[in-house]
Amino acid sequence: MYGDTLVMRKRAVQLREQGDDLRAMAEQLVARSDEIAWTGRAADAMRNRVRDRATHLRETARAHDTAADSLTRHLTECDRLVEAIAGIERRASSLVAEDRALAAFVPPPPGHRDWLDIDLPGL
Repeated sequence: MYGDTLVMRKRAVQLREQGDDLRAMAEQLVARSDEIAWTGRAADAMRNRVRDRATHLRETARAHDTAADSLTRHLTECDRLVEAIAGIERRASSLVAEDRALAAFVPPPPGHRDWLDIDLPGL
């Protein structure tokens, strides 16, 4: 049995939302540090450090987006293969039912990826 792509698609949405949250956090940190009425070398150093941390947060957000995109592409391919397997199963069952010479055919388990590699005349 394969994983539920709907559940995994929800995870991709969660990854995107986490990326958005990280970006918002980065912007908020920079804005708040700029609002502080503090001047001097220490204040400048703190603001630079906050900007640096915000850059890291944005990079992490982009990594979340990349992971969500990769997961979505993978799930699209999984769905395509599941549909292909189901189609091959239907055609193979029909062929076996119509041709007694194929009665010795031992099919893979339902939904198994081995359906993609079967070789039956007429498929």
